[in-house]
Amino acid sequence: MRRSLLVLVLVALAAHAAAQAPAPAAAAAAPELAPVTLPPPQTDGGLPLMKALKLRASSRAFAPDPLPLQTLSNLLWAAWGINRPEEGKRTAPSARNWQEMDVVVVNATGAYLYDARTDALKPMAAGDLRPLTGVQDFVKEAPVNLLLVADASRMQGGEGAQPMAYADAAFIAQNVYLFCASEGLAVVVRASFDGPALAKALKLTDKQTVVLAQTVGFPRP
Repeated sequence: MRRSLLVLVLVALAAHAAAQAPAPAAAAAAPELAPVTLPPPQTDGGLPLMKALKLRASSRAFAPDPLPLQTLSNLLWAAWGINRPEEGKRTAPSARNWQEMDVVVVNATGAYLYDARTDALKPMAAGDLRPLTGVQDFVKEAPVNLLLVADASRMQGGEGAQPMAYADAAFIAQNVYLFCASEGLAVVVRASFDGPALAKALKLTDKQTVVLAQTVGFPRP
């Protein structure tokens, strides 16, 4: 009897102590990404086209140093910027002018959608998602991985739309190659990445597909 009473007392004391203990601190929320305002792209200068073509090459050795914001702005304009504002036309062609492609910038802080009309990066997902953008080790260290995302909801009224999305992505990728050749940057285009994981992390719709990835950065010395 005494032993049973002692057990009850101990249980009661333990319950009281638990009730008085401070609640564990809530896990810190993931930092929210803020939009990034890009400087206006510099659309003059650079190497002559034939020289850039001569220097165009793929590289898989990247320094981790971040790209200056001006360089990133120029890069994105070359890739998929608006070069005829009165018509809303782009630096790369698209079938039927669908403009179904989006360029997503993935860096150490998160993923951003490039908005060519406002020269801005719009937050999509916080956190370092670079490991999802490819199977090669260098994607985790390179400062920028571009994702070329096709949105089929914009491709209305055409047959064989999916192959055209791949062609349109390739046009953008070549623009990136030529810009990098002109600026002395390292670059490589890739098709090996975890598509489902990226779609989940970026909250893509079932109409959106990551077509290509492209890594950009300074060459590793």
